[in-house]
Amino acid sequence: MEQGRNLGLAARSRALVVLEDGASFSGWTFAGEGEVSGEVVFTTSMVGYQETLTDPSYRGQIVLFTYPLIGNYGVIPGDEESPKVQAAAVLVREYTPHHSNWASELSLATLLEENGTLGVEGIDTRALTRHLRNKGAMRGVISTVEHNVNVLREKANAHPTMVGLDLASSITELSEPVLLPAFGEERSCVVALDYGVKGSIYKELRSRGASVLAMPGSTPASEVLAQEPDAVFLSNGPGDPAALSEAVANLRGVLGERPVFGICLGHQLLGLALGCETYKMPFGHHGANHPVRNLRTGKIEITSQNHGFAVGEETLPEGVEMTHRNLYDGTVEGLASTSLNAWSVQYHPESSPGPRDSGYLFDEFVEEISDEKARA
Repeated sequence: MEQGRNLGLAARSRALVVLEDGASFSGWTFAGEGEVSGEVVFTTSMVGYQETLTDPSYRGQIVLFTYPLIGNYGVIPGDEESPKVQAAAVLVREYTPHHSNWASELSLATLLEENGTLGVEGIDTRALTRHLRNKGAMRGVISTVEHNVNVLREKANAHPTMVGLDLASSITELSEPVLLPAFGEERSCVVALDYGVKGSIYKELRSRGASVLAMPGSTPASEVLAQEPDAVFLSNGPGDPAALSEAVANLRGVLGERPVFGICLGHQLLGLALGCETYKMPFGHHGANHPVRNLRTGKIEITSQNHGFAVGEETLPEGVEMTHRNLYDGTVEGLASTSLNAWSVQYHPESSPGPRDSGYLFDEFVEEISDEKARA
């Protein structure tokens, strides 16, 4: 046992991080003990660690924060995106045990401990981030009980890869539809297919007068349409979209019957349903500072993102328009099919955490379906 670097932390265990290629990094635990494996990804967000770690899209991943100081404002009730921490583990440069914020009620370490999530500080996050940028996201193992690099490397390589991994089917806690009423007067009703939704997305829809009927992502098209919704929303979620063949088939039964709007995984599933293909990105997009150009207006939005897969631009069939493009790497950030009244974005317009540049997408969605309802 060694003393952690931060004043006020009790004695903590030495932790070793080993990637599938054998690269290793060491630190000290600030929450939890034991051993955990998962895909290691880095996020460039400077704030919002609570929202990030409770985002279901991070299910099964070891999250590395590039911002060097994490935990300084504690954990704030109501800022969580799901009822529990979804990340497999957390890696930071320096953890702040003495949080300072009038609204916080507990520390990040306490939140992780309550959720059985391993937290490690003292990592050379800059070196690890550069390694992942150069080599791509990798599987990794964090251990406080095993310190043999070769043994941990074998365990990392034994962990399932994200390609072909269906995480969305098991993550939703919905077993039956749940109605979430609009905040204020109802203007429209939306069926939301939950593949691992962030709670703030529903808040954005409801705050604009849309009641949300949340249904499991596996719900057949016939059951969705039986609710007679004004539109269908496709949520974010974890894992490989190509592994969700049943969800894609169900979605094809909805297209053309109701307006459809998708975000993140929902964007990828819409792309697959429209005949596009998806692929695994080298290290994905994770952070709150990604510039995206709206190709219809020419305007640039600074966006919040979290995804490791993307829709291949060269696979877009006739009649499917790319509406947004990432200005870092040119990847597809938005799709639309005018004939089927369906559209989507890869990024997170609910911006939790992140800038508020893209909130207009919720405005447009609710306005359009509310106007159609009024004309009917």
